[in-house]
Amino acid sequence: MTKRFRTGWISDIHLGTRGCHAEALLEFLRRHEFETLYVVGDLIDVWQLRRGIYWPQSHNDVVQKLLRAGRKGTRVVYIPGNHDEFVGGFLGNYGAITVADRAIHQTADGRRLLVIHGHELDTVVQNIKWLALVGDIGYQMLLRLNGPVNWMRRRFGLPYWSLSAAVKKSVKNAVNFIGAFEEAIVRYSQQDNVEGVVCGHIHTPVIRNIGNVAYYNSGDWVESLSALVENFDGHIELITHFSADPNQGAKHPAEGPLAIQEVS
Repeated sequence: MTKRFRTGWISDIHLGTRGCHAEALLEFLRRHEFETLYVVGDLIDVWQLRRGIYWPQSHNDVVQKLLRAGRKGTRVVYIPGNHDEFVGGFLGNYGAITVADRAIHQTADGRRLLVIHGHELDTVVQNIKWLALVGDIGYQMLLRLNGPVNWMRRRFGLPYWSLSAAVKKSVKNAVNFIGAFEEAIVRYSQQDNVEGVVCGHIHTPVIRNIGNVAYYNSGDWVESLSALVENFDGHIELITHFSADPNQGAKHPAEGPLAIQEVS
């Protein structure tokens, strides 16, 4: 059964990488329709494609699904990230598809939200590009280990578990970076006189208030398989651990460490 929402936000899909869960995203897009859908950066991972071409049919299907949504009436707003920054040279309107470096979204209940990918506030990405590339290679290695680890877990009847996410959460510097990033992006958003900010980039889905600003991170389709959705009353929810299996669906509070979170 298809659910319809006023707005959706997806980010950090990383088409062109083996870690991308394209099938889960396709199932999510089949089961959810939106008046407006924001693709908040890193749709295509050009960094990885430069190291070797990997492009299965499911990745092509994601692009076609987004284009088809636009043809069927969904307003699609594509905000490039750091892994697909080349798209930033093509800002403008292309039918139902708008390519923009940032956007201001107004919710149904009148709140203004800044929508950006978030790499603008990442000093490593902006100032030490080679270090960001080295870090990305290490991250891709961890993602590849997710496959054999979860093959073993399935053999023992255990649920999906992300090794890369666990390593990231256990490293003190990574935890400190995430907290600093969230606070920096909230400070950055205040210059636009908004009530909240929606971003991606750090693959850490969450909804929480930082001071008097609502912080929304839509996560990714590599580890958390997550998206933000706005109901027609302006209420925003976070869906995580979305499964490609239509009988399983998104995990709820009793079933997973993340789940549906919300702020008013």
